[in-house]
Amino acid sequence: MKKLVIYIHGKGGYADEANHYETLFPDFDVIGFDYKAETPWDAKQEFSAYFDAVAANYDEVMLIANSIGAFFSMNALGEKRIKQALFISPMVNLEKLICNMMLWANVSEDELREKGEIATNFGKTLSWKYLCYVRENPIKWNIPTHILYGSNDNLTDLETMREFAQKVGASLTIMQGGEHWFHTDEQMDFLDRWIEKCQNKH
Repeated sequence: MKKLVIYIHGKGGYADEANHYETLFPDFDVIGFDYKAETPWDAKQEFSAYFDAVAANYDEVMLIANSIGAFFSMNALGEKRIKQALFISPMVNLEKLICNMMLWANVSEDELREKGEIATNFGKTLSWKYLCYVRENPIKWNIPTHILYGSNDNLTDLETMREFAQKVGASLTIMQGGEHWFHTDEQMDFLDRWIEKCQNKH
């Protein structure tokens, strides 16, 4: 029985982060996906083609995805043969996040529609096309999923994460004091223990 873990990083992350998971999945081949897409419509094509290419020779495939990588995965891989997904700080409601950013930047919908793209002073570019896409393509996700969330996540509030977990039937584990980006020793220890627990549930 050949088993595969595909690791999908978040924005600014690297495919090499997959190496961290090799010892946690000794019976699996673990690979990191070095994707280029920055929009969900590009990711839909790139992720789907990549998955079909790498998963073809495996009996079982698991997915580990971080942040926007989890959103891109849900947008692209919902119909694929994935046994289980582990999401770390997933972006689950992009419409809400974009609308929040518009508030922070003091940009109205009319203004964004008119200009198409608006750069903000906090380094994010708002895009009308992106907002329309996430509104018109709601997430449909039926794959057994476990979610890890840090209570200090500055991009998604707990209520939004709870709502989403309930909607897709995912388990939700909250690390008190955890951040959107799990990177300190303490956070990574928590993440590793969470992965072990998730594996024991199956």
